[in-house]
Amino acid sequence: MFTVGPVQENCFVARREGADRALIVDPGDEADRILAAVDELGVGVDAILLTHTHFDHVGAVAPVARATGAPVYCPELETFVLADINRFVPFAGFGPFEDYDADETVAGGERLQLAGMDIEVLHTPGHSPGHVTYAIEEEGALFSGDVLFQGSVGRVDLPGGDWDTLLASLGTLVDRFDEETTVYPGHMGITTLGAERATNPFLSGLQAAQSRSEGRSP
Repeated sequence: MFTVGPVQENCFVARREGADRALIVDPGDEADRILAAVDELGVGVDAILLTHTHFDHVGAVAPVARATGAPVYCPELETFVLADINRFVPFAGFGPFEDYDADETVAGGERLQLAGMDIEVLHTPGHSPGHVTYAIEEEGALFSGDVLFQGSVGRVDLPGGDWDTLLASLGTLVDRFDEETTVYPGHMGITTLGAERATNPFLSGLQAAQSRSEGRSP
């Protein structure tokens, strides 16, 4: 995990233990630092996976893709943002960033075979319309982007954000995967689903909604 850029975004280089092929998830900034780590590991990069296209997650996509030759997998609802990044930066003082045309698109429901790993793509909108989570179930791993954090969840006050939609996405993750599943988030520290179910105050809204749907008091 590399925490990069002024917004402190987490970029991940993931590989099976001892493998010579890897994935990069959400290269948001500091391309030189990410590429130096790839060189130090001595691995080839099979793909660059994007959970969503907010600038802090995609700012280094173009230089990293160019240097590694790896295809970029982008949520299909958000390819237009990746292709014109600077137009969608909502705050002054960030960038400029280099645009990139996605090589592959994902929408949720796909299974990708990359770097020797079986990766399930889950559509988890709410923070952004096309947001996806990458699950590697055999490794007990979720790359959750900006849906779920350690002790928090993604903001919904940016264009396309919606709280009820985010709650539904969180419910998908919590219901589907074991408590021991490790969550690799787009910001803050690495955590587990079990820890977040037990301590994350923002999941109380999810638990209350589930209680209402089951006819119980929250």
